[in-house]
Amino acid sequence: MKIIKRDGRVVDYDKTKIKVAIEKANKEVRKKEKATTDDIKTIIEYIEESDKKRMLVEDIQDIIEQKLMELGKYELAKKYIVYRYTRALVRKSNTTDETILGLIRNENNELNDLYFNKNSYLASSQRDYIAGEVSRDLTKRLLLPEKISKANEEGILYFHDADYFVQPIFNCSLINIGDMLDNGTVINGQMIETPQSFRVACTIVTQIIFNVAQNQYGGQSIDLRHLGKYLRKSRNRFEKEVKEKLGNELNKKTISSLIDYLVQEELKAGVQTLQCQINSLMITNGQSSFVTLFLHLDEDDEYIGENAKIIEEVLNQRYIGIKNPEGVYVTPIFPKLVYVLDEFNSLNGGKYDYLTKLAVKCSAKRMYPDYISAKIMRENFKENVFSPMGCRNFLTPWKDKDGKYKFEGRFNQGVVTINLPQIGIISDGDEEKFWELLDERLELCKEALMCRHYALLGTISDISPIHWQYGAIARLNKGQKIDDYLYNGYSTISLGYIGIFELTKLVKGVSHTEKEGHDFAIKVVKYLKDRVLKWKKATNIDFTLYGTPAENLCYRFAKIDKERFGSIKDITDKGYYTNSYHVDVREKIDAFQKLKFESEFQSLTNGGAISYVEIPNINQNLKALEELVKFIYENIQYAEFNTKSDYCHICKYDGEIKINKLNEWECPQCGNKDINKMTVVRRTCGYLGENIWNIGKIKEIKNRVLHL
Repeated sequence: MKIIKRDGRVVDYDKTKIKVAIEKANKEVRKKEKATTDDIKTIIEYIEESDKKRMLVEDIQDIIEQKLMELGKYELAKKYIVYRYTRALVRKSNTTDETILGLIRNENNELNDLYFNKNSYLASSQRDYIAGEVSRDLTKRLLLPEKISKANEEGILYFHDADYFVQPIFNCSLINIGDMLDNGTVINGQMIETPQSFRVACTIVTQIIFNVAQNQYGGQSIDLRHLGKYLRKSRNRFEKEVKEKLGNELNKKTISSLIDYLVQEELKAGVQTLQCQINSLMITNGQSSFVTLFLHLDEDDEYIGENAKIIEEVLNQRYIGIKNPEGVYVTPIFPKLVYVLDEFNSLNGGKYDYLTKLAVKCSAKRMYPDYISAKIMRENFKENVFSPMGCRNFLTPWKDKDGKYKFEGRFNQGVVTINLPQIGIISDGDEEKFWELLDERLELCKEALMCRHYALLGTISDISPIHWQYGAIARLNKGQKIDDYLYNGYSTISLGYIGIFELTKLVKGVSHTEKEGHDFAIKVVKYLKDRVLKWKKATNIDFTLYGTPAENLCYRFAKIDKERFGSIKDITDKGYYTNSYHVDVREKIDAFQKLKFESEFQSLTNGGAISYVEIPNINQNLKALEELVKFIYENIQYAEFNTKSDYCHICKYDGEIKINKLNEWECPQCGNKDINKMTVVRRTCGYLGENIWNIGKIKEIKNRVLHL
């Protein structure tokens, strides 16, 4: 017989546990009230004679209570019932007091590690953290089934963004910015009409981003192609004004030069507005909006010339950076930049190669932009090229009633990630047992994802007018439900996965870069993809497989498993698991091989994925970067550069970071002394896990290390 625990785990029936539980209750009652050995034997036999293949642990406890009452052991039954009730109360008790007080006292380092771009000392951030802790507590105790909460605690899965689950809001989105600019919108009860200039359009875009970010918890993406027409509007206005006022005084060449100058100043000011507003406007969670700007040229776009100029200005301003309080130019965390490589800008003699060279130069200094290959993306997404959402989550192709593909104005309902290495550890090399356990845990993940879906079902548009009534997602009436947008593929809901490398080592004894390991790893990822497609078919909800770029989750899962299973060579001993399908950092593989190898996994991960490559001394390797960019275009959908040298997350400095006279790590470029916002890589032993330094007055400083 199998016993189903409260957290959903299935374990073998063990009669000694029943005996021990009753004997514990026996110790708290008078002698005549105690259950005898024969009484206990009778209860156990009754349970076993039910001849069931599976029983819930709660059902067994109910039988024990019932049988004790039948035996006249009323006091003992009462003690047993009280014990059960007490244990239930413990499971349901409030858990937020210490975490909130620790936050206010600035003692809650776990939250600082989780959100390194949020300053936990700020009152605004603390208010969001406090709200998040309350949400997490309610989610754990009341909103999720107990087995899902337990699975989350034990690292079986991870229920992302529980700190927002009390509200019916969703994850990330592609804002339908074109519709909102062209047809107007409403912000804070005020009508915003279509702009008549580029600079005003940029201001409206930032206001839209700011208001959208207040009402969802994931990132927002904007396709900058929609701004091209407004730059032309500005040019047309300048032409009209200059010719009317100065047409009789200046020659055509001078007029043309003056118009070009005015347009360039308008362009510069507009992009500056985007960059400054995005970084200076703080939303209610105490940080800037998590924004991605999609830099994409389309040869069929009538405004391609204007959009090329916009992309050029965005890259130029990102290369320069923005000033920190000390007056040093640093790299802003937001907006994220995603640059699209196509036939005409892939450094093969195309018309717009100059933009790609500028992008590479920017990457060398500022670590941005990321790169998408239009060629590979069209192969993976039915000839479509579109922006990722926040955290590199991708939508799937979907057609509107006119048969046209639509991506903007769509969103993701939420994410749950499965811990694959833990399944490998428990399977102990038994592949048959692995597949059996994987099936059980996938069903648990599906149930957790359905909790996310049901939390949104029945929500009315009034919850966020900017999303549902004024164009960011839809233009529904007041009081109208959003349910139609949760089905039929309009929005996605994602299963993430962590640790293909570790799983393969555990089950096959080799890395997934070796032939036997590769075949197994591909089989696992295909199995995951097939499973989410089956869920989609059964529910009419667009489940997708997501290569989770959740670096902190890699550490969380590994930490939980090390505490539970001990130190396992190449698995829990290094302090982290590899992200989704990624090659482990210690593998001897060059950047080109790594990208080519990982591209096969990207094509199977339809809900989004990104690959990273390390470039030593990145600011000195421009030619190497250009070769990699050309390779990306031909071989992989989505990639990003990182560096092996020390790294400052504030200003993106990638040189050596040293200890100053006060025994503090200090970035020589921007003066950053916050160890949680820098990477200090020491390659004496080649270890790149989470490091603890003990130098001088610095005790147990945990520094964030890039996990690639």
